Amino acid sequence: MSADTARRNVRLLSWIGLACGLLGGVLVAFPTVIGPASPWTQLALGVATLVLTFRARKIGIAEVPDYDGRLSLAGAILGFLVIFFAGQAAFGILVAVAN
Repeated sequence: MSADTARRNVRLLSWIGLACGLLGGVLVAFPTVIGPASPWTQLALGVATLVLTFRARKIGIAEVPDYDGRLSLAGAILGFLVIFFAGQAAFGILVAVAN
């Protein structure tokens, strides 16, 4: 893969991952927007954020000279936060169903 193509892919994956993380963060802040499916949607968005941003980091480190991974790192941190808070809500729902 050429450096220009790799740079474009890294930028695209990073921004899409960051958008997924921000959408997941909005759902964490307002969990009643989509009802009882909210924690599961948040978990899916958090996982998508992590997959996309770590894929961007992998391509960036391997293919792009002078790669600066701050954007994908910020997306990965956001993905971990979304998964953490969504996991708490999902666990609460599972405990409530079990009792």
